[in-house]
Amino acid sequence: MAARPEGAEFTVIPLQVSSRGSSCRQLFVKQHRVREAEPRRPQDRTVFVLNLPPYISQECVHRLFSQCGPVTTVELQEKPGPSSKSKTQESPFFSGPPAQGFQVAYVVFKSSAAAKRAVSLKTQEPWVLNTTQHPLRTGLQRWAEDYCSRITDPQELQDDIDQFMEQYDQEQAKLEAMAEVEEGVPDEDGWVKVTRRGRRPGIPRTEAGNLRLIQREKQKRAQKELLNFYSWQHRESQREHIAQLRRRFEEDKQKIALMRAQRKFKPY
Repeated sequence: MAARPEGAEFTVIPLQVSSRGSSCRQLFVKQHRVREAEPRRPQDRTVFVLNLPPYISQECVHRLFSQCGPVTTVELQEKPGPSSKSKTQESPFFSGPPAQGFQVAYVVFKSSAAAKRAVSLKTQEPWVLNTTQHPLRTGLQRWAEDYCSRITDPQELQDDIDQFMEQYDQEQAKLEAMAEVEEGVPDEDGWVKVTRRGRRPGIPRTEAGNLRLIQREKQKRAQKELLNFYSWQHRESQREHIAQLRRRFEEDKQKIALMRAQRKFKPY
């Protein structure tokens, strides 16, 4: 039997797995009170529940507390805190394993009167989880169903990845478009952002951009091969390259001679 939590007034509700069992757990219930208001959890209609066993489900909590009044939402968490549901929906294929320990719940009722009934409930008869109308999955049956539900369908996984990559490319395209608009435009202080060869650091390339880059490289390689297609073209390009090297060598010799005349050349 769990000890009553200290520091707050909780209502104790007995809980049994089945009506034939002799052991009984205790749920600790109190009004949800926080300093900062949460839109998903109105304080006058939300009840905080402690000591929920690992095998209890969201549907079970909803069904049990519906005895006090209509329930709007039920959130199960590993520990007390803000809502764990993010604004962006996470992929079911990459979410972590479900919680295995005791949990807490935030039960939001449709009316404040139902929430008051839940926190002021005084019952000696325990609430039963496993009934004929609502059987509870436990033991080997629950383990087998959880294992089968975690087997990934390859086609569904591929569809999820394709959808994610499509959204990612759209976001990167928007970033690139914004960077192109801002390029060359002075800011409030009059400074202009200068980029090297049009490359903007911090903006990764998209898959479409990489394909365009590969296509340009192929075109440059094909143009270079076309210029040196004949042997006489290759000889002419080599002669031109050697002539440029000789020209640079003569220019460097003249610069050294000038520096020696001015006594500025210090080789050692």
